[in-house]
Amino acid sequence: MSSRQTIVGRVTQLAKANINALLDQAEDPQRTLDQLIRDYANNIAEAEEAVAATIGNLRLMEQDHREDVDTAKEWGVKALAASRKADALRAGGQTAEADRFDDLAKVALGRQLQSEKEAKTAEPTIAAQTEVVQKLRTGLDRMKAKLGELRTKRDELVARAGSARAQNRMTDAVRSVDVLDPTSELSRFEDKVRREEARALGGQELAASSLDAQFEQLEALGDSAEIEARLAALKG
Repeated sequence: MSSRQTIVGRVTQLAKANINALLDQAEDPQRTLDQLIRDYANNIAEAEEAVAATIGNLRLMEQDHREDVDTAKEWGVKALAASRKADALRAGGQTAEADRFDDLAKVALGRQLQSEKEAKTAEPTIAAQTEVVQKLRTGLDRMKAKLGELRTKRDELVARAGSARAQNRMTDAVRSVDVLDPTSELSRFEDKVRREEARALGGQELAASSLDAQFEQLEALGDSAEIEARLAALKG
């Protein structure tokens, strides 16, 4: 495979890369995108150098072709001049000198033919090289468009990730408030106070019950004494 075909294949393969599939398979999409961007940028720079070299070679071949065409025209002009000179000399009876100029015309025509052949031989190569350059330029344009797409996706991803982190921090904060809700602590303290109050009420009821019993006993003793006193009065 020639270097030109290798370059074309690389540019085409990179330009057709499925970014969405790469992101779906990535554990860290942002890091994957950053790496893809670096790889694309490096490959674009490499491809640009290759395209520049290919274009330079094409321009040299085109220049050589133009020179061959111009040289063929020049030799044609020289051949025509020598032929006319030979005809003029021959008309004047200078046959030997006329033959010499005819020989010069033949030499010029030979040079013209050689230059024309060289120009014609270079034309298919120039056409093929022109097609290669066009493919390379198209591939570069696709790569640059893909690089822009990658950068857009990367920026969008970074923005979405930042928003998601902010939302997660808010959610965690709300959860922390729920877990450490001070009203729940107050409720537990209130329950404790109510239990203490209930114990106090229970103690008061017990104390009141004991005191009533003592008064009842005292009243019972008073009644017995009154009864005894009345009984003694009856007997007296």
